[in-house]
Amino acid sequence: MGTALIYLLVVVAVAAVVFALAAAVFGRGEELAPLPPGATPTRLPAGEISGYDVRELRFQQAVRGYRMAEVDWVLDRLAEELDRVGADRDVLRARVAELEERIPAGGSHRAEDGR
Repeated sequence: MGTALIYLLVVVAVAAVVFALAAAVFGRGEELAPLPPGATPTRLPAGEISGYDVRELRFQQAVRGYRMAEVDWVLDRLAEELDRVGADRDVLRARVAELEERIPAGGSHRAEDGR
């Protein structure tokens, strides 16, 4: 009987230590503060998104989560497309600025096609 009591006390002591360690590591279960306006849990910017933002994006995994390779492939593809579209936009903005500089200060500009 004395041996069973000692085993019981050891089990209780080990359980108390495990509980104390778990409480220290995981906290006491407080709720997280709400996210600030414009923020997302995946840390995606609220404004303009670049390819870098998509490449750095990571999702939380769950037990029945997602296939990381597929999602990473899609994110890489989206990042490449965003970079391409951004480069095209910059080229077009530069071209528009160049054309606006050629327009006379008077405002109206007619094509010189013989009319």
